[in-house]
Amino acid sequence: MEKIRWGVLGTAGIARDCSIPGMQKAENCERYGIAGRSLKKAEDYKDMFGFEKAYEGYEALLSDPKVQAVYIPLPNNLHYEWVKKAIAAGKHVLCEKPLAPTPKQTAELFEAAKEKGVFLMEAYAYIHSPFVTALKKEIEEGTIGEIRYIESQFLTSYYDKSNIRLHKENYGGAVYDLGCYNTSMLLKLLEDMPSRVKAMAQYDENGVDVYTAALLNYENDVRASITCGMIFEKDKPHRYDRLYIHGTKGDIKSDTEFNQEGNASYTLIIEGKEQIRNVYCPHNYQLEIEQLGRCIIEGETPVVTADFSIKNAKILDAILQEIGYFESNVM
Repeated sequence: MEKIRWGVLGTAGIARDCSIPGMQKAENCERYGIAGRSLKKAEDYKDMFGFEKAYEGYEALLSDPKVQAVYIPLPNNLHYEWVKKAIAAGKHVLCEKPLAPTPKQTAELFEAAKEKGVFLMEAYAYIHSPFVTALKKEIEEGTIGEIRYIESQFLTSYYDKSNIRLHKENYGGAVYDLGCYNTSMLLKLLEDMPSRVKAMAQYDENGVDVYTAALLNYENDVRASITCGMIFEKDKPHRYDRLYIHGTKGDIKSDTEFNQEGNASYTLIIEGKEQIRNVYCPHNYQLEIEQLGRCIIEGETPVVTADFSIKNAKILDAILQEIGYFESNVM
């Protein structure tokens, strides 16, 4: 089997815990290189995960002609810069969400990738899951009729204040870190943009939203709501994912986590009768690595397309503008 030689820019926790294990499982992935700000950290990851080479600095990896594709798990504020540099170096790119802080910059990156003739995909691993495919199929087949309302929640424990997810300069906060899952789920299931967005947020002392709730109205008489935040005590790690879909003929509800691996389920409610549907989910990060590999090798269309990422960025931007995220001294 033909394999793609991958490089990883950075030694972030999500790379260690999620994406690199996905690479280890991916059949069409060759773990070629990993770069860190320090050579020692890169070498530690090289030895830990079986990469061929370690690099000191991200530019060193990008200048290696043997690297075909790069995965970027850097802090949010560095995504735009390093995606742009990776594209300029002629590399295919898988970058963690959010791809860029604004819709304009998101579109610029995809245009740059198109001009360079490389693939760019935003890393929403959960969208590759058979669980999401099953939900989408229920909707497309009209199992619960026409959709009238969707509710998506993603709540976690409060992060330590040193965590970059709570730093404004890193584009931290509930919407960028968690809400992007909620909005992308709505976009995936509805395939439509909201006509109106209303939102409110609670901020911490650094001006970062730690809890945000939003209402979204659509032209076809569909309504949706999302809640995202870090609300549970940080010394008691906890997570709450919930999805509820109401249709004219029935409902779907699920507490399955985003990026669930293994057994997942949702409850189908028709005429008051509940049916539990089970779905087995492989490692989601494995699926996205393999999918981008097929895009490169076979010309397959990315599951997370440019159009999808740009539209999702617009929804996120509408929420962020509504809660005053970009205004100074917001409390």
